[in-house]
Amino acid sequence: MLDTPEITHTAAQPTAVIRLTIPRAEIQQVMGPAIGEVIAAVAAQGIGPAGPVFSHHLRMTPEVFDFEVGVPVTAPVAPVGRVLAAELPAAKVARATYRGPYEGLGDAWGELIGWMAANGHEPAESLWECYVAGPESGTDASTWRTELNRPLS
Repeated sequence: MLDTPEITHTAAQPTAVIRLTIPRAEIQQVMGPAIGEVIAAVAAQGIGPAGPVFSHHLRMTPEVFDFEVGVPVTAPVAPVGRVLAAELPAAKVARATYRGPYEGLGDAWGELIGWMAANGHEPAESLWECYVAGPESGTDASTWRTELNRPLS
């Protein structure tokens, strides 16, 4: 279920990330270990996580995802292994919260993009998802919340 979308402005947020360019089919195998690596790095440096895990998709094709997985931090991360300093951008975005299992995210994005088109908003190329509440919060997937953010061009 997608909550009513809104247009809002985001502030730049410093982050710690791992950038991945992978075949779409590999996302479930690589995302979990990458998240663990980022969380361990920021915890060891005492700078986070300062918010929910996110994935920031820079480019997507039907075959390949080029994205960052990371967490917000309170200070720049010192690079370690694959973990690098980055930021979620300051942007004007269309935002909505999806409630449900991750398997429904594709349809939720379709609904948000449809709302944008119906309301005259042109999407930029990138987008990000913030995993506000997921499997760590309980086994009832209907209570999971993912914040969808699509910058406007």
